[in-house]
Amino acid sequence: MPISEFDLIRRFLQQATAQREDVVLGIGDDCALLDVPAGRQLAVSMDTLVEGRHFAPGADPVALGYKALAVNLSDLAAMGAEPAWATLALTLPGADTAWLESFMTGFGALAASHGLQLVGGDTTRGPLSITVQVHGFVDADAVLRRDAARPGDRVYASGTIGDAALALALGRQPGVEVPVELQLRLDRPTPRVALGRELAGRAHAAIDVSDGLVADLGHVCAASAVAATIELARIPVSATARGYLERFGWQPVLAGGDDYELLFCVPAEIEATLIGHCRALGHEISRIGLVEAGTGIVLVYPDGRMSREVPAGFDHFADA
Repeated sequence: MPISEFDLIRRFLQQATAQREDVVLGIGDDCALLDVPAGRQLAVSMDTLVEGRHFAPGADPVALGYKALAVNLSDLAAMGAEPAWATLALTLPGADTAWLESFMTGFGALAASHGLQLVGGDTTRGPLSITVQVHGFVDADAVLRRDAARPGDRVYASGTIGDAALALALGRQPGVEVPVELQLRLDRPTPRVALGRELAGRAHAAIDVSDGLVADLGHVCAASAVAATIELARIPVSATARGYLERFGWQPVLAGGDDYELLFCVPAEIEATLIGHCRALGHEISRIGLVEAGTGIVLVYPDGRMSREVPAGFDHFADA
């Protein structure tokens, strides 16, 4: 017996995530009704994943559900925001209940770990496409933005950079087995929400690394009207990824994207205190460069060579 759109919503979406007290009315009406805490600002972000563009046909639906939410939570992390709510728009080729149940298993598990409730969305029929919008809270005087970096700031990165790009590059080569640790970084990125909240009101600027380290730092520099120097030897690269540097060069690290780590600028006068505090809480962060007056980005290679030639990051329409 065919299952209807509304049966799909009731069975798989309505109770898929935690129930929050600030949700007056969730899934089941024309709109959700939500209470925003007094004195806080609402941070909103949205991302779309399209089959054949962002993920391969037949991709694991559990991992897809996780990643669809993770990439949005990463945007909240970059603003120092606390996750609260999400909406989900699904375009599905058909009413595949097994696929949807698996997708919501991945989505729901990550939502639960951040106390986030799914409050609405849409389902329709067509080529597989996933759109998630997230909402979070942040104090107006503590929000992290791209346009607040200042000369003298220290540039830091969380986690490791280049793993996801290497997983993509290796996966495109026939007969090549992608190391599990690299594949996990591509399929299940860790949104650095806790780190973002520690940086809120302390760091000057932040962005998540989605389009590539240099490209995303370039966004910060452009918005803040500053320049930056990056020392490649300081960029945190995992032991597995380091084994591929000779083969692929620095391209996956500098321009690969999909890491969803945080890139942030710390004022010199609080660097020792803030970085020590974050590391004491278990956050893996590395100083990779310096913000300076001027424009553009200078790369300092491990052999001391300096270059203003920087690789381009990901652009949806670059090959259009």
